Amino acid sequence: MIDSWLEIACDVPEEHSDVVAEFLTQLSGNGVCVDNLCVDAFSPSEIPDSVRVVIKAYLPAAEDPAPKMLELNTFISELSSRHPAYDFGQPVLSAVSAEDWSSSWKVHFKPLRVGKHLLIVPTWEEATQLPGDLVIRIDPGMAFGTGGHETTRLCLELLELVMEDSPLLTIPSLLDLGTGSGILAMAANLLGAGRILALDIDPDAVEVARDNLALNNMSDLVECGTTPLEALTECFDIILANILAEELVRLAPFLTERLHPGGALILSGILAEKEGLVRQGFNSQPLKYCRTVCDGEWVALLYRNDSKP
Repeated sequence: MIDSWLEIACDVPEEHSDVVAEFLTQLSGNGVCVDNLCVDAFSPSEIPDSVRVVIKAYLPAAEDPAPKMLELNTFISELSSRHPAYDFGQPVLSAVSAEDWSSSWKVHFKPLRVGKHLLIVPTWEEATQLPGDLVIRIDPGMAFGTGGHETTRLCLELLELVMEDSPLLTIPSLLDLGTGSGILAMAANLLGAGRILALDIDPDAVEVARDNLALNNMSDLVECGTTPLEALTECFDIILANILAEELVRLAPFLTERLHPGGALILSGILAEKEGLVRQGFNSQPLKYCRTVCDGEWVALLYRNDSKP
């Protein structure tokens, strides 16, 4: 586990925060966090808008940050030139320990209800449970996935919909690609999935997912690993892929190959402006497009494999 990091902080107008956050995610290979929100809310809809936000990304301290800082400064400069009415601050690089990072943002992560039945509760909080609640207790650590981000919520909502539409007495198998904190895999288990495989290319994320599975007594119910999708031979009834739009397009044929006939494919991590890119990328696949769901600047897509067994 990496315990020393370099923090990149970008002070940007709220209107352009999603674009900067996506760039930082690609640049760092990790998730990002957003500061400058004064949060005391149960639901994201209650969080007040902020004129400016500070988006933070993290690089291992052993890595030379110069090339990526040059790339980031060029990106910010180009963004500023395209939007001269907005003020984009200069990115700031500083050292931070994993312990400092993991404790400083916890004030922003509160219990959250998603869909009809899911209740996501951070390990340091308590929440009142209602009849029928399916509770996930989670500590995301340095991994992406608290349920609060639009991409995760959209995945959870579509997963609940797909599970409700499953034939009676059917126990679907599921692949969670880019599992991060493991939140989607745990939700799938609570919603009735059977065989669940949770994969992430980041070994630290897999370690976090395993810790969260143990916290929820699901260690024996979900398999975790770092196996690349391209190396899999197993097929699944449901595949969740909450990763970057460009990566979804690259993996389109492999996702299709791993989906059983009649299966559902849920794609998320897609900025609304890149929906067309992803749909075009999947046009060549033998899948049926079903719907797009939106939340803020983000979308998730649902496909079905209508081919016969």
